[in-house]
Amino acid sequence: MPRKRVSDSPDSGSPSGEPVYLVVGFLRRPHGLRGELIMDVHTDFPERLRAGTQVFLGDEHSAIKIASARPRGDSGLLVSFSGLVTPEAVGHLRNTWVYVPAADRPPLPEGQVYHHEILGMSVITDDGRALGTLTEILSTGANDVYVVTSAEGKESLLPAIPDVVLSIDAATREIKVHLLEGLLD
Repeated sequence: MPRKRVSDSPDSGSPSGEPVYLVVGFLRRPHGLRGELIMDVHTDFPERLRAGTQVFLGDEHSAIKIASARPRGDSGLLVSFSGLVTPEAVGHLRNTWVYVPAADRPPLPEGQVYHHEILGMSVITDDGRALGTLTEILSTGANDVYVVTSAEGKESLLPAIPDVVLSIDAATREIKVHLLEGLLD
């Protein structure tokens, strides 16, 4: 199975490097005659995408309210937006990313973090050796894989499993890892 890149947002803009917006969906094409669009869902919290929710569309992050949302298949929604009631009115939204403000993200259970919160953190071993910076997170299906880039530009792949990732410290922006035998050979 090919590895899929995971990114909660292609945008960054706050002084701390935290994304201003997070991707929650991708509008495919108009559906039916009532101004609905097929939307691929890119969030673990699709329940927040309901009538009355304000979202932001495209690179310009244009604000708009969802008028209706209903399930479509296993990983999609049929959505309509306030004031857009025909297929012609929503046609220009085809192939558009849908965002929400990062500040509106739901809290996660204890011990869990959003990917964008840990990207850029320093990665050190449990014996104090600096490995580099977490530059990318790959989703492989079984578990995430952290791509750690050294100062020399060498990439290492670390499985994001409890035996390897020992702790994530938001205050120091460090991830402590234990290298299993053969991981970096």
